[in-house]
Amino acid sequence: MNKVRLRFAPSPTGFLHIGNLRSALFGYFLAKSMDGDFILRIEDTDQKREVEGAVDSLLNIFSWIGIDFDEGPHISGNYGPYTQTERLDIYQKYIKELLDKGEAYYCFCSSERLDDMRQKQQENKEAPKYDRHCRDLSKEEIEEKIKNGEKFVIRQKIPMNCCVEVYDELRGKIIFKSEDLDDHVLIKSNGVPTYQFANIVDDHLMEISHVTRGDEWLASFPKNALLYKSFGWEMPKYIHLPLILNKGGGKLSKRQGDVFVEDYRNKGYLPEAIVNFCAFLGWHPKDDQEILSMKEIIEKFSLDGMGVSPAVFDLEKLDYLNGHYIRQKNVKELSDLCKPYLLKEGLITEKSKDEDIYKTIEISQERLKKLEDIASFTHYLFMDDIVYDVELLIWKSLTLGDVKKNLLEIYSVLDKVKESDWTKECLENLVFAYLKESDKKNGDYLWPLRVSLSGQKNSPSPFELAYVLGKEKTLKRVEKAVQS
Repeated sequence: MNKVRLRFAPSPTGFLHIGNLRSALFGYFLAKSMDGDFILRIEDTDQKREVEGAVDSLLNIFSWIGIDFDEGPHISGNYGPYTQTERLDIYQKYIKELLDKGEAYYCFCSSERLDDMRQKQQENKEAPKYDRHCRDLSKEEIEEKIKNGEKFVIRQKIPMNCCVEVYDELRGKIIFKSEDLDDHVLIKSNGVPTYQFANIVDDHLMEISHVTRGDEWLASFPKNALLYKSFGWEMPKYIHLPLILNKGGGKLSKRQGDVFVEDYRNKGYLPEAIVNFCAFLGWHPKDDQEILSMKEIIEKFSLDGMGVSPAVFDLEKLDYLNGHYIRQKNVKELSDLCKPYLLKEGLITEKSKDEDIYKTIEISQERLKKLEDIASFTHYLFMDDIVYDVELLIWKSLTLGDVKKNLLEIYSVLDKVKESDWTKECLENLVFAYLKESDKKNGDYLWPLRVSLSGQKNSPSPFELAYVLGKEKTLKRVEKAVQS
């Protein structure tokens, strides 16, 4: 059996779409589950859309995700070059072979003629495809047109009146009618190959054994198969992954939410959560386990765990997974991850004490769903003074006077605590002991105390807040509440 080899072949046209990451991850999982290689190939033939720095950005995001390529433009290998614009001579060799075999042909149609053709097809409610006007030009006509400097593209010559049978590893056998297929362009007028041609040539020469891609490419599948047949090459195994839909049933759209991996990274989603989440967009382990590391996914991954039904991008599920992985971090790790968000909002400086940051992270860890939330969750802890509506201090049927009286009692309890004993556990034990001995209702005292320290309707417990704020700042805030 030949070595298993899969590839990810992105175009360097900007940020990485979450759907493309899913395709890459499934290719990586499959390759590694079968002890194979995973290759990066840059398909940069669409020069007009190329974005400067996009390749470096891709490498950066894959490094962050935890994918190590076995071959690619950044590490070389035995099947290079791994960038398509460095392989143009190769494509010219193979397009000549197709032309000589009569499996491709020159098309000299002007853009004006093609526009007119498409408009008429639209008016007649016909499927948009080339009308094969240049398909049967004689050798002499072709030579004359080339000699006269007429621009041309080279198109695939799709067989007439036959069926094309293909096999997808998830869907089984699929049959297409050749009359429904377009004689699509293989080489553009500038001599650069289209994705559909270069992709097939590269996959063959790089000995790719399996291809993972989204099922939006199913329509191209028969044309790909015909190219392999024209060359007499063995096809890789194709796995067309199901569509990813939003919860409303529509395709993922930037208008409805983030679609780029970089957006999720910037918001503070962890790579472990994104990998775990994407793995379930079209695959499910036999044991129904939901929390899986990259290593565990690879160990469990197989084609029979994959389906063809559309996968739903459930942001709540991603938040749940991200929260889980956030809680697995130790305080120092999580603090290092959260610091950039606190710095960005000006809540800390580079000179801020690590000990103070650790305390803040410690009491926030259970509530965090994504790292960027740390600023909105904790901003009041970093302020010298907080502003809030005094009415928020009132608990149930208490009056403001009752609240101030209760806060004064708590102030007296806290004031007696030594700095060395100022811990969450000690404060909690002392206050609860006082309330129990005095036969007081917990809510009548703890709600006003928590609000006086946070100014928020929702926040960690008053003991956690006091622990982070320290004795001096805690007493100062309680005193302010009493005087308000």
